[in-house]
Amino acid sequence: MRHQPLLAVAALALATSATLAAGGHADAAPDAAPDAAADAATAAVPAPADLSPFLARQLGRLTGPTTVLVHGSSLAAARDAVAATGMAKAGEFRAIDVVVARASADQVRAVRSRPGVTYVEGGAQPIAFTAEQAETSNTATRGAEAAATLTGTDGSPLTGKGVSVAVIDSGVDPTHPYLRDADGSSAVVANLKALCEPLSETCTVQRVPAGLDTDTLSAGGHGTHVNGIVAGRPTTLKDGSTLQGAAPGASLVSVSTGAALVILGADSALNWVLEHHDAPCGPGVPASTCPPIKVTNNSYGPTGGGAFDPQSATVKLQRALAAEGVVTVWAAGNDGGDGSQSLTNPPGQDPTGGILSVASYFDADTGTREGTVSDFSSRGLATDPSTWPDLSAPGEAITSSCRPYLLICATGLDPHDGPGLLDVSTFNTISGTSMAAPHVAGIVAQLFQADPSATPADIEEALKVSTHKYSDGAAYEAGPLGTTSYDKGYGLVDVVAAVAALG
Repeated sequence: MRHQPLLAVAALALATSATLAAGGHADAAPDAAPDAAADAATAAVPAPADLSPFLARQLGRLTGPTTVLVHGSSLAAARDAVAATGMAKAGEFRAIDVVVARASADQVRAVRSRPGVTYVEGGAQPIAFTAEQAETSNTATRGAEAAATLTGTDGSPLTGKGVSVAVIDSGVDPTHPYLRDADGSSAVVANLKALCEPLSETCTVQRVPAGLDTDTLSAGGHGTHVNGIVAGRPTTLKDGSTLQGAAPGASLVSVSTGAALVILGADSALNWVLEHHDAPCGPGVPASTCPPIKVTNNSYGPTGGGAFDPQSATVKLQRALAAEGVVTVWAAGNDGGDGSQSLTNPPGQDPTGGILSVASYFDADTGTREGTVSDFSSRGLATDPSTWPDLSAPGEAITSSCRPYLLICATGLDPHDGPGLLDVSTFNTISGTSMAAPHVAGIVAQLFQADPSATPADIEEALKVSTHKYSDGAAYEAGPLGTTSYDKGYGLVDVVAAVAALG
């Protein structure tokens, strides 16, 4: 339906007729009335809403329906626009006034001019997990020192206890020995699956049985490794070495998106967190059993970076999360670079307080705090600080939970046996900013345990002003909270110093 331009022309004709009738002659008021009528007609036709860059590229070669996100000035406006253009509605992100629908190219063009439509975004944009391939190092970050020497407001060791971390990833094996508490229960307190129908590209998030291995179900492995980096329990491997995650007392909420990602599946997961962060296990489950989500980890993104899009559903969702007290952590990306262009993960560039982009730091397998920026870690544009990572955290040669039969685990070249007789090759060593981000997500859990009243912006500021300034890579330059750089951000995260800064 495209009646609006026709209505505008009719309004102009009626206005001209009225002028002639009132004055008797067309030249009774020479130009004022026609000009006013023209202005009114122009104002009556809204400028078409912007298309996301991906959808704009997709539109020219689209031969069948695709999934779109119609953003409205209100949810009712978005609903009305979808209905008026005959799109097939597939879902809603109510908190950010977005309707998900299936649409043809003509329907996409038509909906842009519907009243109240503010943006039309493609939902089928492919994204990927940011792992490369290559021992969880909490020495360089002083995270293990904080857990051993500091306490939260409840008087317990600073392990992230009382905080849930939502991990949006390929899934998790909740039965893995690295994710088991001493009483046999799992660190994973809520297990969810984003079910995306491949033909219609529509997604819903549903609860699945607590013990279901969603990572094997999706032929992944990435998510199990990332969950272990966030909150792996203190574990002694068969070779006598010991490991623990960044927040070994935190709870995990896994939202599995499968091993193959499109942006709609990831946004559906973020939207679920926005709607359920206060009670991720349901309204009848006490926080002592299933704590509120205070941080979400996102180790995925488009290859090659891209421009920051403040109109996207991803950005609207993470800003809504920040407003409700939830920090969002992003892997910066694995595209390397030299500062001549921005290669960092776009949503991580969001300047909103409490949205963090994490570069990969290599501690040379020694726990040193004078290591290097990983070659693969995405750099920002040297002349545009808005594209620079916020922080660095260990992301190279990180050992965490795996299974030998999982795809990503098979790329690791340093398998380790777990504590049990049957735990053969249940740990492996992998590299990527995918491994750096969950270090920071776990550290954020520690900081919220230290100060439950902190805001996401408080957490970001405390992390940035307290970093260790390792010298490798680009020179530091003046920034809003000290000095920062296009390859490593404000420097290496320092948990003990961040707790002091937060206090």
